[in-house]
Amino acid sequence: MILVKELRQRDRRRMLKHFLGLEHSDRLLRFGSVLPDEQVTNYVNRIDFSRDMVFGVYNRMFKLVAVGHLAFAPRDEHSSVTEKEGVAEFGLSVSRSARGLGIGSKLFERAAISCRNNDVDTLYMHCLSSNKTMMHIAKKAGMEIHRDYGEADAYLKLLPADPASVLQEALHEQIAVLDYTLKANKRIASKWLNRLLGRK
Repeated sequence: MILVKELRQRDRRRMLKHFLGLEHSDRLLRFGSVLPDEQVTNYVNRIDFSRDMVFGVYNRMFKLVAVGHLAFAPRDEHSSVTEKEGVAEFGLSVSRSARGLGIGSKLFERAAISCRNNDVDTLYMHCLSSNKTMMHIAKKAGMEIHRDYGEADAYLKLLPADPASVLQEALHEQIAVLDYTLKANKRIASKWLNRLLGRK
């Protein structure tokens, strides 16, 4: 089961480690250019958790292997696709070791339902046309895709929120938080035991 958890300020360090661990080709696909470590660090430090939403997937070793960033923005540049006050742009990255498991699609699904529940009816993705993973996710979701000069813009119109969507998001987050807590406690216990055995 792939559990997607909303990330908070306390996860920033692990987010940075995840992004710095991306190979140059993966940074190109995620950011549109091969950002140096300093710019990647600045990007992570500038994420405003009070405005945007960030989601992540932790593996069984309590390693953050995927991050999805849902950034809310005014509709100025997207007035032709929505009448709401704003749109949400989504970007994601998955560590090489965790690919092929459907994690990217799960992150996208979580982002889409969060948009619905935050009164946003348009989910937007911008990426290089060569980003096969993002293009696959966009096509699978039925997004309207526009390609131009090696780049692609994809839009997905979303249904309004309803009791089922609100309950679904809340339930998924509760399960993910429980899983996160169990993994964190297991890691703490393992470190404590290793220290104890080391003293012996």
